[in-house]
Amino acid sequence: MEGLGINLPTLTAQIVNFVLLFGLLYLVAYKPIMKMLDERSRKIKESMEQTERIKEQATHAEEETKKKIEAASQEGQAVITRAVRTGEELRQQAQQDAKKDADTLITRARVEIQRERDNAIDELRQEFADLTILAAEKVISRSLDKEAHRQLINEVLKESTTLKKG
Repeated sequence: MEGLGINLPTLTAQIVNFVLLFGLLYLVAYKPIMKMLDERSRKIKESMEQTERIKEQATHAEEETKKKIEAASQEGQAVITRAVRTGEELRQQAQQDAKKDADTLITRARVEIQRERDNAIDELRQEFADLTILAAEKVISRSLDKEAHRQLINEVLKESTTLKKG
């Protein structure tokens, strides 16, 4: 081996040094570094798991929020529907009340008109009867020819208009 330029005691010393150095590095550096890397790996894994949990909670909270919003929307729609229905009922009730009031007023007006018409007819009948009696009195008190008869009717008519004015 010396022909190859390898010195056996030096090679052995180098191998022993390498094994000692490797053992020392394993004990002093490798184990703590591996322990630190394992700890970091564990922390990263825990962080990832915690992130997943937070994502799931956020998703769950978002779903619940959507459900609540949807429920509130439905409740709001129901309130609007009830309000529209109530408004429609109130409008119909007001319309019916107005129709009843109008019918009542029309009925009262018709009754009043009929009463006034009846009163006017009664007054006309009374006045006609008075005029007839007056005309008969004039005819009876004197006998007249056609010309005198016309004069008498004109007088009675003038007196009747005078009576109306007075």
